[in-house]
Amino acid sequence: MTATDLDRRLMAAALRLGRRGLGLTWPNPSVACLIVRELDGAPVIVASAVTARGGRPHAETQALAEAGPAARGATAYVTLEPCSHFGKTPPCADALVAAGVARVVVALGDPDPRVAGRGIAQLRQAGIAVVENVLADSAARDHAGHIARVAFGRPHVTLKLAQSADGFVGRRNERVAITGPEANARVHMLRAMSDAVVIGIGTALTDDPLLTVRLPGLEGRSPVRVVFDADLRLPATAALVRTAREVPTQVITTWGADPACAEVLSAAGVVVHRVTPPWLGGTGVNLHTALRELVKLGIGRVLLEGGPTLARAFLARALVDEIVLFESPNRIGPDGLAGLPPEALASFTRTGEGLVGVDRMTTYWRER
Repeated sequence: MTATDLDRRLMAAALRLGRRGLGLTWPNPSVACLIVRELDGAPVIVASAVTARGGRPHAETQALAEAGPAARGATAYVTLEPCSHFGKTPPCADALVAAGVARVVVALGDPDPRVAGRGIAQLRQAGIAVVENVLADSAARDHAGHIARVAFGRPHVTLKLAQSADGFVGRRNERVAITGPEANARVHMLRAMSDAVVIGIGTALTDDPLLTVRLPGLEGRSPVRVVFDADLRLPATAALVRTAREVPTQVITTWGADPACAEVLSAAGVVVHRVTPPWLGGTGVNLHTALRELVKLGIGRVLLEGGPTLARAFLARALVDEIVLFESPNRIGPDGLAGLPPEALASFTRTGEGLVGVDRMTTYWRER
């Protein structure tokens, strides 16, 4: 079956709904479901839902419960293939069959090997008409964290950088405000849509950031805060440590770090993870291993807010999937820290550009 213009419009609405759950539903993806039926000759959304906070219940079961008998003979719009396996909850494909829906429109197949086409096959075997890959490109962006976890064993990484007009990202050992309030608010929104925000120890020591979401009404959507700190230099007086019992805070370090420092952080509520160094005799945190450690926690979307050193390390290892670059009209001067070299963007495609206040925001995407 092929999609109609109405299918595409309703799937676009479902995708918009699903984005509201980004950053809230891990370890599960933020899936949205609409139940639509024709009433008096016009399509009407009789129920809608998005994956609940923490990943359960799933969108389909919530929407079907809301629709009740109205689901029979209706069309379900789902932004990711309905699950077909028994986990902590029964399969959503079973729920759609039991509810008697006549048609299911799916944006994207689920790469999870426990599903991977089985959900769609199960629906068809039950006599339900299925339309696949409706606005699949948009759905792939929205579910990039889930796809990266399943396909690559690491989270989807978005690098956020703010750069001055003369190409600098700050001054050495000095906190510098580069962008204006509108761009800063956009960064808080990026945090709210991420499972975790990551910085390096250099940024932690220089800026002493909170890394929380402080937009009105969204204060409860702060992501997990993660510091890559090979030698455990993060002091107990840091804002991240002092607020660790209020907002989840993790430190990823190496096996050679001082156990006494780890005990101090743990006593303050910080979770300390130890990973192997990048190579035998090397220094620093092994980025690949660190990202796999985050996947073990169920984290699929990471916002990288570290300084240029950490950014270059991630870029050099092809671990950045998306870049959000803010460029200020202001200049820092000759004592600034160099930002992204032009060649760093060579493997990325520009996907958007516009003004946020006085600053220019440009987004880039690496095609896998």
